[in-house]
Amino acid sequence: QVQLVESGGGLVQAGDSLTLSCTVSDRTFSHYSMGWFRQAPGKGREFVAGIAWGTGTTFYADSAKGRFTASRDNAKNTVTLVMNSLKPEDTAVYYCARDGAVATRPSSSPRDYSYWGQGTQVTVSS
Repeated sequence: QVQLVESGGGLVQAGDSLTLSCTVSDRTFSHYSMGWFRQAPGKGREFVAGIAWGTGTTFYADSAKGRFTASRDNAKNTVTLVMNSLKPEDTAVYYCARDGAVATRPSSSPRDYSYWGQGTQVTVSS
C-alpha cells in the first residue's frame, strides 16, 4: 500500500519561507513522477510543481516560478517543496501526490495522480 505523509506546514508572514516535505512508502518510488498541489478554500485543487522520475527535472506553475523549488531524494523516498517570498494568496492546503503511470512526465492534472497525502496547511498572513 502506497502512503504519502506531508509535513512542514504552518503560519508565516508574507515574505517568509517555508519548506514542505513528503515521505512516500513505496519501493518503486524512483519510477514515478511526483507532484505538489494546493487547494484554497472554495477553490479546486491547483498544480504547483512536478518532479520527474529518474532525472528529477522540475516543472512549475506560473504562480510558483522563481519562488518555489521542488526536489526529490530517491534514496530517502522524499520530495521537498521550498517556498520563498510567500504571499497571502499562497494560503492553502498543500498536497503531495504520486503519478498514476510509471515513467511519465509529471502531469499538471490532479486526475493523473493515484496516491495523495493527507495535506498540510500553509497560512500566510499579510
